[in-house]
Amino acid sequence: MHTEEKPIKRVTLKWALIGIAFIVLLGGMLHFVFGWSGEWRPMALIAATNESVWEHLKLGFWPALFYCIVEYKYIRKSTNNFLIAQAIGIYLIPITITTLFYLYTAFVEDMLVADLIIFVLAVVIGQLVSYKILTARPLPAWTSKLGLLLLVLLTLAFSTLTYYAPHLLIFRDPIGGGYGIQ
Repeated sequence: MHTEEKPIKRVTLKWALIGIAFIVLLGGMLHFVFGWSGEWRPMALIAATNESVWEHLKLGFWPALFYCIVEYKYIRKSTNNFLIAQAIGIYLIPITITTLFYLYTAFVEDMLVADLIIFVLAVVIGQLVSYKILTARPLPAWTSKLGLLLLVLLTLAFSTLTYYAPHLLIFRDPIGGGYGIQ
């Protein structure tokens, strides 16, 4: 490893670790923001509106996307593979949450403590995988376009499916039985 690579890796890791704390804390707050806003419909874009799995996935996605935008300004030029690294890291958060949630609830009742551990674990996985890709050798140029496309597609999904939720299990509120914003 070249001597100039060590400080860049250290700085990038610091950003990833700060990102974990930022995403977890902001995500935790977003669980309550819709209610705090008096159920203001525009707030449903970024905050959970019910107890469905989908609404809880937003709690990881939006803070991670906001943090990615901040990172873009400060570390994009000193790292490799920025857009694809961020896209993969951000996608891993909902994938991990969904997989682990449905896996454990297939065997036992839903438990708040397990849900919280899964959320934190998903954020850690997303941030650390992103870090590894950011500090890896440069990937082909087309991966930046792919990363941007993936981020746009996920943003569109999280921007619309609360308002137009399909009648699928992941969108169903287990408490009220409804789908999306009521």
